Amino acid sequence: MKKKLVVLTGAGISAESGIKTFRDADGLWEGYDVMEVATPEGWSRNPELVLDFYNQRRRQLRDVQPNAAHLGLARLEEYFDVRIITQNVDNLHEKGGSSNVLHLHGELLKVRSVKNPGHVLDWHGDLLLSDKDEQGFQLRPHIVWFGEEVPALEEAVYLTNEADVVAVIGTSLQVYPAAGLVSYSRPEVPVFYIDPKPAPIYGLPNKLEIIAMSATKGMELLDEKLKMYR
Repeated sequence: MKKKLVVLTGAGISAESGIKTFRDADGLWEGYDVMEVATPEGWSRNPELVLDFYNQRRRQLRDVQPNAAHLGLARLEEYFDVRIITQNVDNLHEKGGSSNVLHLHGELLKVRSVKNPGHVLDWHGDLLLSDKDEQGFQLRPHIVWFGEEVPALEEAVYLTNEADVVAVIGTSLQVYPAAGLVSYSRPEVPVFYIDPKPAPIYGLPNKLEIIAMSATKGMELLDEKLKMYR
């Protein structure tokens, strides 16, 4: 039976493909105030602005490709039961060939009803104010905005607790609740943390190894280190 490898990924793994999916220090996301485009309040104030923002992000996905880190994670499925838990809303893990991807913060290529959150649809074009569900309620981006609950968190905690090996790639570990996931790994489980500017991790009893590299370079080293756990 293959060992369970759980990989928590953040904006750093997508950045090397040309996507900025993170909140910068100045509070901007691709030049937009995150409070205007990534909160329920922003949606209430100006839904057209919010829809336009995510329409632009959705179009961007047509022109970007998975990088070596995405492809490397997909190849690891040959040796491990790989479960990816990503903070990213892009589809680069799926395009790279990964089979099991859990999106904590939603997905750009899906929309949902404002009235029925469980009514989720695949969506690849622009989303407009005229787009409604079967009952006539507005469709909105299937994105977890600041201040909203993270529906996938319980499953993410379960997967992390079941892992035999944990890897963290391209995340500052500053955005909660995702940042707290690694603490749910069992004490004896090795944790590999890949980031060019790794954040300090306190109180983690695990066997932690920091790889201060970019996602693509760090993935090459991780591949070597994981050979002993196959």
